Amino acid sequence: MKNGGYKRDRADLPPELISSILLRLHIVEILNNAQKVCRSWRRVCQDPSMWTKIEMRIPKNFDVWKDMCRHVFDLDAMCRHAVDLSRGGLLEIYIEFFGSDSLLTYIADSICRSSKLRRLGAIDGGIITSFGIFKAAVKLPLLEELEVTDSFISGDHLKVVGKSCPKLRTLMIRQLKLNRSRYLDCDDEIALAIAETMPGLRHLQLLRNGLSDAGLNSILDNCPKLEHLDIRQCFNVNLVGDWKKQCYDRIKVLRHPNDSIHEYDAVNSNTEDEVHEYDDVNSDTDDKEDEEEGYDYSYEEGYDYSYDSDEYVSNMAGDVHYHSYSYYD
Repeated sequence: MKNGGYKRDRADLPPELISSILLRLHIVEILNNAQKVCRSWRRVCQDPSMWTKIEMRIPKNFDVWKDMCRHVFDLDAMCRHAVDLSRGGLLEIYIEFFGSDSLLTYIADSICRSSKLRRLGAIDGGIITSFGIFKAAVKLPLLEELEVTDSFISGDHLKVVGKSCPKLRTLMIRQLKLNRSRYLDCDDEIALAIAETMPGLRHLQLLRNGLSDAGLNSILDNCPKLEHLDIRQCFNVNLVGDWKKQCYDRIKVLRHPNDSIHEYDAVNSNTEDEVHEYDDVNSDTDDKEDEEEGYDYSYEEGYDYSYDSDEYVSNMAGDVHYHSYSYYD
């Protein structure tokens, strides 16, 4: 085979096969590498059908991702670019370990004309506030699923979300960074907001929430379609006797306050370790900030990064070359 023949074969792959390959990659790899492979791959990467679902969750190799994204990529800019590529066709979006109110507003404003978004998830969302969640949700009348982890949302704002999103079927609110002791202040604010404005709810998860038996009873009375209820580590709920039997008879899938949350513990412990490690890194790199300001990582010498080139610039099956990404490139 002549030199370059194998590369040319890759460039000639049918679009549906390229799309199948790309959908197996993380969004960082697509935006920072795959769309730079060649002209045909870039065309597929820019197809709005590729961006009906944007999932920027943490991968299993947490440490590699953490170092790469903290110091190399502008995830906010990448997310905005992906939203733009959807051209209003975005149905689902999940962001994890980054984000801001302005990003949520950008997402909502970008698709509010089509109002197609069905699922929104913000997990440990940086500096996302209760007002930011409320401001975005009121522009998403077709929203069916809302997932909020370690970003506070008030009862008043949640009421507005419920009234603005009448099709809401799944609500997940997790507070994984709260004190791990069994003591939680009794607070039915969230429970009463759910009971008042979300009668169509089918799936509800409240992790480490302060709701009491009264708050839970209000939810059960006002959410008749509720089938799945997860109230792990809601230690103010006392599921015993007839009350326990009533809950089990009423709910198809019930997670008890004392059930394990092990599936969240691993990520949460990594996050706590990350805070200390990141502080150490900052103290060691203060002297380098002037030199590396803006994280301007240059491309490797000898590669052709032109979007209009049909020659491959990185070996997608082997080592992946990570480069700095700018939304405005």
